[in-house]
Amino acid sequence: MPFWTPPLLPEGSLPKAYVFLLIPGYSLLGFSCALEALSLANLHPSGHTFYSWRIVGETGAPVPAYNGVTCAVDDALPPLDRHETLVVCAGDDAAIGSTRIVLNWLRRETRKGMDFGALSSGTYTLALAGLLRGKRVTTHWQYYDALVELLPDVIIENSLYSIDGRVFTTAGGAASMDMMLARIKGDYGVDLATWVADQMVYTDPRGATHGQRLSHRARPDLAHGKLGMALQIMENNLEDPLRPEEIAALVSISTRQLERLFAKHLNMPPKRYYLKLRLEKARGLLRQTSLSVTDICVACGFRSLSHFSKSYRATFGLSPGQEKRGTAAIWSASP
Repeated sequence: MPFWTPPLLPEGSLPKAYVFLLIPGYSLLGFSCALEALSLANLHPSGHTFYSWRIVGETGAPVPAYNGVTCAVDDALPPLDRHETLVVCAGDDAAIGSTRIVLNWLRRETRKGMDFGALSSGTYTLALAGLLRGKRVTTHWQYYDALVELLPDVIIENSLYSIDGRVFTTAGGAASMDMMLARIKGDYGVDLATWVADQMVYTDPRGATHGQRLSHRARPDLAHGKLGMALQIMENNLEDPLRPEEIAALVSISTRQLERLFAKHLNMPPKRYYLKLRLEKARGLLRQTSLSVTDICVACGFRSLSHFSKSYRATFGLSPGQEKRGTAAIWSASP
């Protein structure tokens, strides 16, 4: 079967250009997946150069990823062209790496009208620059709860990637590949995007609304039916938890049936599982944000600090205050 040959590019036209801004501690996987999709497009047998790119950092020095691997950059925050597409790549240290110099550069360059976006916690960097107000965005699930609490003027979705006008964001990791394949499809059509996916041996690219985590879907006994519905209801109502009888009514079974399902598949009653979910959210907020223990108590559906502290200590072996003092907050409560 002959290779598909896309229409010739207009004479004198330039490849679509990307600029990747690396924030120290960025996710190497997310960055690599995004860049590799563009690189492979240029290997298409048609011989066209579909994309070009450059990599930049704040100082021009090599930038370390979270795992210590460093990447050389082409320039230190250069002026951009409005036809370039800017991508911010970040990780756990996004708040530290989002310096005043970086934020001012982002504000200045994005005013030119270019498309811009973020991988993983690069969403937080764009929010610090004031570029996401009222926008629908996403980020890595690990940062989701923290950013929901810290960014009330940003609509944070639990999706693989999100596109809102000229702003695009992704959960990072392999989801960067899904997003870039979607952009290649939009730029040049489904045939080129499919060819790139085949080169990646990525046989089933995912859509934007695909869930980020395997969680319950990894187990067929939890993924479907009444139990799956009940688990989803719990995850969607952590700040204002429902009673077991309310959850049972929403999935059209009796409370006794709900308890049997949880005992059979999860070896615990619904109330204990629900409490576990809320405490896991609390632990993430304690470790990742500078929110007060009181604010986190409320955000996780606890009506009293004493109940929150007692439950937290029983589960994790230390109090919420001790957890907070033992870890440095990743994110600021007042970006």
